[in-house]
Amino acid sequence: MFKKILQSLSRSQTAKTETAKQVPAKNPAPAAHQARGVLNQIAQPAATPSKSQTPEELCQITPKMSKDQIKAQLKLLYRRYNRSASSLDSKIRSEADQMLTAIVTVREKNFGEI
Repeated sequence: MFKKILQSLSRSQTAKTETAKQVPAKNPAPAAHQARGVLNQIAQPAATPSKSQTPEELCQITPKMSKDQIKAQLKLLYRRYNRSASSLDSKIRSEADQMLTAIVTVREKNFGEI
């Protein structure tokens, strides 16, 4: 079973290197931009939590965003701050706790209770 997994990983890595060699080097940025899609649009770092900002502002959620965009933004932020919640640095840990609380608040407001 592990042999099949390793073979699959090996094939995927060789395919990536072969396609990277085929892509012209003069303008690789647009291809990377298209590949990431929605995540590329929302990957800007979130605002630093403060007491005066609403949970939507902390999560960079705007009224114009669709449900899919909101879900993708919350998913990205959750991954980022859930990792930070177990940090040894108390400042990073408290910031992560504030952001995780804001994420839960926005999620419950837009998608109902968990």
